[in-house]
Amino acid sequence: MNAGCLLMLGLEGVQLTPQEAARFRRLQPAGYILFSRNIESAAQTRQLTDDLRELNIGDPPIIAIDQEGGRVTRTRAIAPQCPSAAALGAHGNMGLIADAGAFTADLIRLLGFNLNFAPVLDIDHFPEKSNALRGRCWSSETQRVIDYAGHWNRWQRKRHLAGCGKHFPAGGLARSDPHHELPQADASIEDLLRADVLPYTALMPELDAIMVAHVEFPRIDPKLPASLSPRIIRDFLRCQLGFDHHLVLTDDLDMSAITKRFGRGEDAKLAIQAGNDIALICHQTESAELAAKAIAELPHATIDDALQRIEHFRRNKLYGPLLWSDAQWYKTCEAIEAIHKQLPHEDAGPTQSPVEDY
Repeated sequence: MNAGCLLMLGLEGVQLTPQEAARFRRLQPAGYILFSRNIESAAQTRQLTDDLRELNIGDPPIIAIDQEGGRVTRTRAIAPQCPSAAALGAHGNMGLIADAGAFTADLIRLLGFNLNFAPVLDIDHFPEKSNALRGRCWSSETQRVIDYAGHWNRWQRKRHLAGCGKHFPAGGLARSDPHHELPQADASIEDLLRADVLPYTALMPELDAIMVAHVEFPRIDPKLPASLSPRIIRDFLRCQLGFDHHLVLTDDLDMSAITKRFGRGEDAKLAIQAGNDIALICHQTESAELAAKAIAELPHATIDDALQRIEHFRRNKLYGPLLWSDAQWYKTCEAIEAIHKQLPHEDAGPTQSPVEDY
């Protein structure tokens, strides 16, 4: 049994290094995630995702990206930028929202991706706070999040791209940035049920995967953040809310919210033990073998449950890349540019969170 199959890993640059290729062949991770540092041109990116697909034995790997629009657009060096969730939500035009979801899917499927870590389902409780969510939330109103994020996700899925709701259970309750420290939220299960988890339950049949937040909820689990908490993942998300068949992933374990409190290996082991199927290691990928070794110490039944959900996801939720066409690439870029021109110019002020620069 290869516990590396429960990892999703990042890459260093714009092409695979021999060391990375060897590591990935050994570990056979569930998938890979690319960032702006990995994207230099459309042709180079498509070649990189093609190369990654060749490394895995059996079912094709998950190849993921954060392509939310606005500040969290990993392809901004090579393609026009779709408006952010906040801009689309403020405008409220369902046709534009549908087009944004559809053409986002077309663009990144042309590049070889099969999973988008979006939509954000967080309610924007603290828009004035530097909590990594600037411009990324659809609304401060629960029903508008359901309507707008659901519509956008529906259209990316119609274009055969899997989506992922985030950051469960309530990343919008964070008052600080988990890239720098572990935020705390003073909310109980009853509080979450009144608002923050409603987008998840309302959109449950249309969510392919769930990403769990690095936020601490002491009234629910006084010891562990949501991303590592059995009470929040196994008991609440899977058992109480019924997400037992969904793929569940941690947010990046390389964030300071986790690294300041947990060592590599312990973090990944706690993540899978809590009910996650995949632990994300986006930057310090040289430590992936330590993580796999720690996960392998878990009971076989725990690992097998996660492996079964990953296998089901890869076989039933993922589509192959679109056939590459220069004409289709330029047509899709033009469509995204047309969407952007229909909305007011977004603030291009200084970066507030590392998530905007990755």
